[in-house]
Amino acid sequence: MRAIVLTSGVAGDLRPGPAGPCLRERLVEQLRAAGAESVRVTDDPAELARAAEQATDPLLLCADDLVAHAAVLRHLATSPLGPTVALVLPEPPGPGRVGVREDRGQVVAAVPAAADVVPLTAGAGAAPLPVVAPPAGGTFGGALRVGTSELPALAAAARSAGPGRHPVDEIFAALAGSALIFSHRVRLLVARRAGSVDELRAADAAVAAVPSEPAELRLAVKERDDLFTTYCVSSWSPHVTRLAARLGLGPTGVTVGSVLLAASAAALFAAGGRPALVAGAILLYLGFVLDCVDGQLARFTRRFSPWGGWLDTMADRFKEYVVYAGLAVGVERSGLGNGWALAIAAITLQTVRHMTDAWYGVLHDEAARRPGPAAAAGIGARLSQASTRVQADTGSLSYWLKRTVVFPIGERWALIAVTVALFNPLVSLVAVLVWGVLAAAYTLALRTVRSRSMRVPVMSMVDVPTHRDDGPLARRLGAWVGAGRPPGALAAALVAALAAAALLAAALALSHDQPGRRWWALPAALLVLVAAVPAGSRHGGALDWLVPAALRATEYLFVIAAGLLGGVPAWLVFTLLLCLALHHYDLTARLEKRAANGRTTGFGLGWDGRIVLLAAAVAAAATPVVFAALAAYLVVLLVLGAIATWSVAVPGGRQVAR
Repeated sequence: MRAIVLTSGVAGDLRPGPAGPCLRERLVEQLRAAGAESVRVTDDPAELARAAEQATDPLLLCADDLVAHAAVLRHLATSPLGPTVALVLPEPPGPGRVGVREDRGQVVAAVPAAADVVPLTAGAGAAPLPVVAPPAGGTFGGALRVGTSELPALAAAARSAGPGRHPVDEIFAALAGSALIFSHRVRLLVARRAGSVDELRAADAAVAAVPSEPAELRLAVKERDDLFTTYCVSSWSPHVTRLAARLGLGPTGVTVGSVLLAASAAALFAAGGRPALVAGAILLYLGFVLDCVDGQLARFTRRFSPWGGWLDTMADRFKEYVVYAGLAVGVERSGLGNGWALAIAAITLQTVRHMTDAWYGVLHDEAARRPGPAAAAGIGARLSQASTRVQADTGSLSYWLKRTVVFPIGERWALIAVTVALFNPLVSLVAVLVWGVLAAAYTLALRTVRSRSMRVPVMSMVDVPTHRDDGPLARRLGAWVGAGRPPGALAAALVAALAAAALLAAALALSHDQPGRRWWALPAALLVLVAAVPAGSRHGGALDWLVPAALRATEYLFVIAAGLLGGVPAWLVFTLLLCLALHHYDLTARLEKRAANGRTTGFGLGWDGRIVLLAAAVAAAATPVVFAALAAYLVVLLVLGAIATWSVAVPGGRQVAR
């Protein structure tokens, strides 16, 4: 990465005293310390435009009047938020500065300072008309990391920069209207713009008053987290983070430690007995602490990587589902009931919920980039406004209720640990299912209403067949129907889900010696394939973001039904569901990190191919063998895909903060 300091006036020549480097020289050293291979100083925006046109790596652009902790520029240069990230100061914009309006961590618009807005007049001698400046939640801080995908837009913005404000401000304002820019807010550390010696000295004093390392350690903790994580983990986990950094441990090593602790907890839950259950609850809590520490360590040491982000995502889900398995074994060993049935229900519910979470996040992010009249009215818009007000009231009762009712991972792990230590594994699984169902109903209802007001066809903006997880059969059927008017994608997916649910109900109702029982899977599979008919359509409906989750529900319900009809052991049904879930989480991770599809993505048979295969296996009385083979096959594909994709950098992709 290269850096360019763009100068204007004499700000960069300012010195806080007779000795020492000037502000511009100090910035050059800070940018080098931030990781810039070379730093160029210029007062010509055209030179910046030429550099952007020739660059093949991200560029770090900085105004020569920025006074900041060195860590501020290092954090901006290494930010995992996205390819293009802007430094945003928390104070409102002053004269000559550019205000920033943000939503969900994205720069929605660059707005002028109130002092820069010229009132309109109604005519000669008339009173000025009132002009309300667009609200700005912060001020552009004069530094910007531009990803390779936005370099052409940077070159165009640099060539169009005119006189007036600092050239970097002009370039940012132009870029904000055409590029996707993420916001890197200054928090705890100090960054200011200085236009005089007095302002420089005041900014230097503010920087000196804040020790850098303690502030960076606090910054490693997420600014907004869930209730349990905030008060029962993050209140002391930074001490573990500091120790891990001093020992030279990496985030990946901490992630592996978290997996081992969770797996040990699951083994103790399976063993049963009060001492084992209490010890397992403690290990589960410590595993969750390490789960938080790996992200804190990544942020503290600035060691981000696509591989680490992917591993963290996959490990979180694997740990949770292994704990479900341990609880299921504990229920069975204690003679408390059908533990595997509860674990199978829990993994199905949680995976489908996560799919809705992921796609609603994409929908909300896209809606934030394109506010307009369509999103300005209706009950959905009012719910969105109410949610924004609650989220802004950090620490209030309503804020914590909103964050807790959705049953986030911290609360799930806390609930499991407390209930298994005080009661037994059966109570834990039932509690997870009850709270999970209530949370799913709450979030689905609200999000459905809110998404209708957003009117963003988010599914039509991605590789639809890949994220639907379509196989060759669905792709060909979708292409064949293609030009016609197939049924709505969501309606077809819901019909398929109902068909799979009906097959599951029949499998539960029929006795094992029922004649022709295993042949029921074939007509059900044909009915389920109705979801493949609109596979080639645009998926532009307001609620089509629910299609991937509906297809996941369809497949998982069919797997459970096939397992019952084919006499597959419950633990093997759970294992196949776990492998399917990891396969689908891999697709979700690629979506969130804007990574290319892996070379093995197309070899997963698709939801349609797997359903046909399982239906044939049930009819042929070979279900257990096919279940085991399919699970092993999916694991091999996952490992090969991870090696091919996540072990190398993702060019121009967005790394999601751990």
